[in-house]
Amino acid sequence: MKKAEILDYVLPQERIAKYPLEKRDQSKILCYNKGEIIDHKFLELPSLLNKDYRLFFNDTKVIPARLFFTKETGALIEVFLLEPIVPSPIVSLAMEAHGPVTWQCMVGNYKKWKNEQELSLTLKHEGKQIQLKAKIEDRERVEISFNWEEDFSFAEIVEMAGQIPLPPYLNRDSEASDKERYQTVYSQHKGAVAAPTAGLHFTEKVLSELNAKGIQESFLTLHVSAGTFQPIKVSDPTEHPMHSEQMVVSKKAIEDVLATEKVIAVGTTSMRTLESLYWFGNRLLQGNEVFAIEKLEIYQNEDLPTRKEAFSAILNWMNNKGAATLQGTTEIFIMGDYEFKVCDGLITNFHQPGSTLLMLISSFLKGDWQKVYNHALENDYRFLSYGDSSLLLP
Repeated sequence: MKKAEILDYVLPQERIAKYPLEKRDQSKILCYNKGEIIDHKFLELPSLLNKDYRLFFNDTKVIPARLFFTKETGALIEVFLLEPIVPSPIVSLAMEAHGPVTWQCMVGNYKKWKNEQELSLTLKHEGKQIQLKAKIEDRERVEISFNWEEDFSFAEIVEMAGQIPLPPYLNRDSEASDKERYQTVYSQHKGAVAAPTAGLHFTEKVLSELNAKGIQESFLTLHVSAGTFQPIKVSDPTEHPMHSEQMVVSKKAIEDVLATEKVIAVGTTSMRTLESLYWFGNRLLQGNEVFAIEKLEIYQNEDLPTRKEAFSAILNWMNNKGAATLQGTTEIFIMGDYEFKVCDGLITNFHQPGSTLLMLISSFLKGDWQKVYNHALENDYRFLSYGDSSLLLP
């Protein structure tokens, strides 16, 4: 691969959407089709596609991952859940645990939390008080254990105790309305600490109209990590640390890729999942059954299978294993001259300067990202998580 450049542009603060529009589908959508740009309202999306396309959605659900504990001294300790360790590293299993759990976390005011000190948070549920207790298990790796006495799952405890983790660039505290608006209407599986924001524009009306037009939908799950907000701080982008994210994909989704003429990923998380699946298929064809796709593994150019061959290998493997779902991890970094193996189109928001997501967009548009972003800046588009949308068809 050629060395990729970190991409930058000037994003005025007033162009960052701090709050969503009242109606999701009233946002703008910039349609880029083979170099031509046309402005639309998002509710017009069904008119921009035909039944050759299938949309692949990420149905992860954002959890209220920010927990606040107060020490007896009054010091506030913020605990941000990243990924589970005990009783299982698999997010779905960890969220349903009814006993003690341990998660890797980010902790604010960490120095003020002593190793043996147990912090407590009082929760209220139907007139009953529940004590959520937290303790440091491994200071260096920032592993924090949580326990509670009542018969609730950790998902239920987090719902009672936590706050929605809004992106840091919104520079505001989460509000009650964010619990509903920082969540897609089709979210299902709890475990993300950031929303797959491309999906925030979809309404039941838009989904129904897409269906009526014969444009089909499929769902897969990638639990978005906090790494999605991490700007690139190194001169060589390949040295940027990519957080591993968990994927759960059904056999039906694999079959849907094989049956689809044109694949549109709804969001960069869906795109990274679909492209990661291709590379798992490539692994299987080479006799490697480990579904953990590494950051730069995707920059191979010799003897690569077609999309059909890669996904057929996955389907055959799942059939032989009697598996209805596939679980894996990915840390792929899409940039530069990467040749996309699965995705023919992308629906996505407008991303931060100097981010891995902007590099992905540039790679997908073969460097034409500036044309798209300049148009958005010149035509009053709203940027980032709560901002407007784009439909990219290179």
